[in-house]
Amino acid sequence: MTAKLAPTRGNLVRLTRDMAMAQSGHDLLDQKRQVLMMELVRYIASAKEIQEDVATVFKEAYDELQKANISLGIDTVEDISESVSVTSDITVRLHSVMGVEIPDVDPLSANIEPCYSLCGSTGAMDCAYAAFRKVMVLMARLAEVETSVYRLAVQIRKTHRRVNALEKVVIPRGKEDIRFISDVLEEGEREDFTRMKLAQKKIK
Repeated sequence: MTAKLAPTRGNLVRLTRDMAMAQSGHDLLDQKRQVLMMELVRYIASAKEIQEDVATVFKEAYDELQKANISLGIDTVEDISESVSVTSDITVRLHSVMGVEIPDVDPLSANIEPCYSLCGSTGAMDCAYAAFRKVMVLMARLAEVETSVYRLAVQIRKTHRRVNALEKVVIPRGKEDIRFISDVLEEGEREDFTRMKLAQKKIK
């Protein structure tokens, strides 16, 4: 790039302006990366905590389901489960963190509503239903957090690449070009000064 760049004052001014913008962009991107990293760490901590809760609640739910299967029989439990309505009232909102769209899932209620006849069912079935409702509530929260982690990680990777490009390619190359043009212009000024001195001596 240096060999193709004309060593003129106009190019020097333009490069100096571009370098200031590149440095400003680098600083802003670096700040963005730091903010996103802090958010990512926070979400990862939440994800770990929720995953532990999910593992515990899943185990409890399957234990309750096993009790219901023993007391009612697998076929009966399956028939009763078909009367449980599919939850479709999940509301997902988005908020922006440094330009990254992060989902917010409205909390689901862990309360259960009667959806099957009490006749022919047992308390074990009610416990299994309530336990799996808790699982669903936690899974919605886990999906929200894991999606946030993924989106933040993708954006951090992109931002990191841009920071590196500015830091290791654009800014060093710009500095090299500025130094080259400055050296050429300074050399030209010295030559002009020398010629002027020689001309003055000849006049005298």
